[in-house]
Amino acid sequence: MYLSKPVLLSLLASFCAGHGMMSFPVPRGNKKWGGTCAAGAGCKGPCDDVRANSLTNNPYHLPHTIGRGEELTVKWSRLNHPGGFVRLAMVPIDNSDSWDSFNNNVLKYTCYETNCGPQDPKDTKFGPLSGPGDSECSTKLSIPTNLPDGLFTLQFIWYGGGIYYGQVDTSFGEFYSCSDIKIQGGSPPSSQKSAPAFVGGDIMYPTENVCRYWGSNKVGDCNFGSQQPSPKNGDILSESLEPCMKGPPKKGVPSELLSFYTYQPDPNASK
Repeated sequence: MYLSKPVLLSLLASFCAGHGMMSFPVPRGNKKWGGTCAAGAGCKGPCDDVRANSLTNNPYHLPHTIGRGEELTVKWSRLNHPGGFVRLAMVPIDNSDSWDSFNNNVLKYTCYETNCGPQDPKDTKFGPLSGPGDSECSTKLSIPTNLPDGLFTLQFIWYGGGIYYGQVDTSFGEFYSCSDIKIQGGSPPSSQKSAPAFVGGDIMYPTENVCRYWGSNKVGDCNFGSQQPSPKNGDILSESLEPCMKGPPKKGVPSELLSFYTYQPDPNASK
């Protein structure tokens, strides 16, 4: 089917607006960036918007409330892109503009394609299990017991994703999204802080404790530093610095956890 240039650009713009966005709990929703935060487009995190624009500043806003030790199901949409990792971190809301604070309070790593995958598994135009499909992905997160009652910010990072605008063997830059939630009650507070967990096993490697990814398995490698795109009229791809890297997909675990996890098959890996 032939698409005119204006229609094609419109479709590309709509696809770009939705990448890498946590859908539950509901994120802050950066208006400038269409609800998400793409490093390649010039949004450098650590959240999709700053603390000053949090909905919790509105006295009538009721944030999602959960107790210590309870399980929170974090959700995001695959949005036609395969591979990569998701990193989840949580800090007091007053620290939510600080990259260092999030980096020091990581709770979990998992695969981007957790409980989701392409619409047609037989579609190999962009490689095995790399076809389109915007199914919902999800993972369960246990709220730490060392956190007191109060407002906290959950940070979602997607990195190592692949197939940039139909270009095979290309990787996306990082995407950031944050949700402000309220912790209240649950298990009695404790002083013990747990190490970050990793749960692998995606659509490509469902029985192994690994993920498929493109580019890099390390947060920060695809944030493009202080670089900003140089948009040109009529060229929507110029609005981003992506792709970040080029090369075939890889198999592995988050770089930060290489000393703790191996590539050995884990038939009991759970999502």
